[in-house]
Amino acid sequence: MNAADISLYEWLVSSRAEPWLAEAAGGERPLATQARDLRKHLSAEQTHLVLELAKLRRRAAAKFSHAERMFFTPRALEQATSEGVARWKAQRTAARTTKSNRRAAGPTGAVVDLCCGIGGDLLALAGRGSATGVDRDPIVALLAGANLAARGLAESEVRCCDVRDLDIAHFAAWHLDPDRRTDRGRVAQPEFAAPGLDTIEGLLSRHPDGAVKLAPAARVPEAWRHRAELEWISERGECRQQVAWFGGLAATPGVRAATALDPDGVGHTFRGRPESETAVAASWKRCLVEPDTALLAAGLSAAWAAHHGLEAAAPGVAYYTCDRPPADSLAAVFEITDVAPLDRKRLKSLLRERRVGALEIKKRGVEIDLERLRAELRVPGDESATLLIAPRDKRITAILARRLHSDKARDLPD
Repeated sequence: MNAADISLYEWLVSSRAEPWLAEAAGGERPLATQARDLRKHLSAEQTHLVLELAKLRRRAAAKFSHAERMFFTPRALEQATSEGVARWKAQRTAARTTKSNRRAAGPTGAVVDLCCGIGGDLLALAGRGSATGVDRDPIVALLAGANLAARGLAESEVRCCDVRDLDIAHFAAWHLDPDRRTDRGRVAQPEFAAPGLDTIEGLLSRHPDGAVKLAPAARVPEAWRHRAELEWISERGECRQQVAWFGGLAATPGVRAATALDPDGVGHTFRGRPESETAVAASWKRCLVEPDTALLAAGLSAAWAAHHGLEAAAPGVAYYTCDRPPADSLAAVFEITDVAPLDRKRLKSLLRERRVGALEIKKRGVEIDLERLRAELRVPGDESATLLIAPRDKRITAILARRLHSDKARDLPD
């Protein structure tokens, strides 16, 4: 990192770059043509940054509602928490942070976001009160500050420093997003991230009220399993992250939580322990229930199913069956129409008979090339259906079903 790099990004977030960013955002011309025209007024480096940011803003629209005004680098955008997940975490942090802690925090800010990157979590925290972002990379710290300004969050700030050099005692709570892209490549386990476990333990010793963002597949230290609440959060059908909540931010230490965010950003949470087992159904019932990815990642699908009185399709397989689906948003529900052995010829005939031209295929507990199977089963038709494949009674079973929306699933006629 040198002064020239910083000055380029200082130019990018300034008003001097705005006309060129607006031009790149609205351009439908080939990239080479845009680059040629920009080079008449800008340096090669400036041209590259403008075109790169225009592309990143379009990509970031899937994560941020105000992406067209924000600033990113490719790596920082990839690492950033989406707006929906960040809002959920900020809401939880605000609810668990006491008023006395807020008063004690003083002018330094109620919450500090460590390793804040371009500010995915920071923006949500700042939307609920004063917050401070910290990152040791001067470029992403600069961009995070610009993103705060773009959202009109003037009461919050960003500092460029190492998290180990920051006195966190003056904050009400802290959030940490360790960098999982290291010299080892992309890592999932916290001991290989930066900062690592030693730094995290140091933060916890100085301030117990903290949260650590982790990969969904991360295995936490054994001690954390008892002192922290581990929460897995899904959005749009994908488990996005695991969060270890400590101290006052942990609602139920030692218990796991799975949260699914609906399209409106409302969180639906189940808490439990992964030791539960579920009885295996003697036969298929009216519906097949597929737990949300957050339940699967948290190891809570069996506990959730047992809570709702569901029966498993097969031992160790996270498909469940019932006649009356639970009034719960942590699962997809399918009404079963046909159950048969996985016979491609027979299935293709059935799909042709039902005029199923749009076929969704899902599997659990079997090794099958879904794309090849989809090609083999393709037939013309204007109807849609879901094919779910799972082991049962020592053979592979195909379940043809129709996906039900949550409101219809709960109102199935008797």
